[in-house]
Amino acid sequence: MLGWLRQYRRAWLPGDIGAGLVVALMTVPQGMAYALVAGLPPVAGLYASIAPALLYALFGSSMTQSVGPAAITSLMTAALLTPLAAPGSGLYGVLAAQLALMAGAVLLLCGALRVGFLANFFSRPVMNGFTLAVALVIAHGQLAPMLGGALAHPHPPSAALGVGALVLLLLAKRYLAALLVRAGLAPGPAQICARLVPMLLVLGATALVALAHLDAAGVRVTGVVPGGLPGLNLATSRAHWGALAQPALLVGFMIFLMSMSAAQTLALKRQEKLHSNAELIGLGAANVASALCGAFPVTGSMSRSAVNFAAGAHSPLASVISALVLMAALLAPTGWLALLPLPVLAATIIVAVLGMLELSTLRTAWRYDRGDALALLATAAGVLVLGVEAGVVVGVALSMGTLIWRASRPNIAVLGRIAGTEHFRDIERHGGYTMPGLLMLRIDANLFFGNVEAVNTRIEDELAAHPQLRDLVLVMTAVSSIDTSALFALGELNDMLRQRGVGLHLAEVKGPVLDRLKNSALPAALNGQVYLSALKACEALARP
Repeated sequence: MLGWLRQYRRAWLPGDIGAGLVVALMTVPQGMAYALVAGLPPVAGLYASIAPALLYALFGSSMTQSVGPAAITSLMTAALLTPLAAPGSGLYGVLAAQLALMAGAVLLLCGALRVGFLANFFSRPVMNGFTLAVALVIAHGQLAPMLGGALAHPHPPSAALGVGALVLLLLAKRYLAALLVRAGLAPGPAQICARLVPMLLVLGATALVALAHLDAAGVRVTGVVPGGLPGLNLATSRAHWGALAQPALLVGFMIFLMSMSAAQTLALKRQEKLHSNAELIGLGAANVASALCGAFPVTGSMSRSAVNFAAGAHSPLASVISALVLMAALLAPTGWLALLPLPVLAATIIVAVLGMLELSTLRTAWRYDRGDALALLATAAGVLVLGVEAGVVVGVALSMGTLIWRASRPNIAVLGRIAGTEHFRDIERHGGYTMPGLLMLRIDANLFFGNVEAVNTRIEDELAAHPQLRDLVLVMTAVSSIDTSALFALGELNDMLRQRGVGLHLAEVKGPVLDRLKNSALPAALNGQVYLSALKACEALARP
């Protein structure tokens, strides 16, 4: 908590101030747009960008993470709450804040219980599949607002404004930074300028609506944006605590995964160490703060965090400055925000989520591991066909299922000695020679209840293929743990081999594994010996 402040250096201040201002300018259109995705008034996006950022700066562990509204959590909020209340209604706003409160409580509890390691059980391909599908869902949902009507019946002034904004944003995203570099600007500032185009476009479009009276021509605008800071309020619906329990778990889970993904990327660049449990506490506190401000669930934003980093942020003070700038914006007259055209906001959302359509993970997974690629596609299909909530469940199930499936089918190699060396390798890959009556098997996985059956089946197959076997050596170089089910299986294997007149030996057993085995009856009952190495076992069991 505030460890960064105790180590703060004066030389960091200019970078933090500059980054704070840049991120604040970026947050105004982005936060308001994501509030619309969540089914809430645009000002809720600004509320969700102030207190949560301050609380995360107090408790979080990332030095450059920017916490606030994000595309995925906004869509999940809308998808989970729409069946319970009508978007735009008073109950809907209460439920959005209540969802943030419950998700924050889940994150705080997980941080207190130190279960941050659970983030490792959601594979990157599955996360990528979820992100791809969510991006498509959000982009599709913004087509009608951008066109001012259905695709077949657009509103001409709205469509012209929205499509024009979309084209300008795409061109700026693709070419502006390179053009600025050619003009003599350094690459870093050029990228930052390109990121600020949405804010400039929003200002220009708002001025155009005001001068040309496009709102009178039917172009939808945000309407009155209340000025002043949000009041602290804990409004909840007693009738919906149970209905929001499962959604809060899913949202909390996704908040943590997304935030850790963004924070880890930046931590690697800065050679910093993240603390997953501190992240849980920081994100939990941020969401509780968002709930108290009447906003909605928030998380670490990859795009804003990247801009924060590129703009020169050195510490969470940059996020504090961003929050202060947004507070000043709300305290100033907000009348101009009432004329902000919704088609332009929709265009900014579409361009933002198109950046989430990253296909390199799919291409890499398809070449490297078709199972991961199929899991990615299945997760994306789950979101598109079944919905966001079911998509999260599908993703978690596929991640865990893939892990269990692979662990239940360990590689087991028959070892042979490489001529002229003391090394033993898989005879199918490296050749080598084996000794008559001696079979050496290397098990390349931990032994647990999920793979005992596969290991027993392979050993039975090898015993059938070696009818003259006198000794079986299990080389356990890769075995770091043996659970109770596997312990019983080893005991049963030992009894079966004794009846066949075959010795069971263990080699290269790791110290912690051997320590646990000594607490069982297996070492005393073993129909053989425990050897320090495969070489020692081979030399001791070699027979003429």
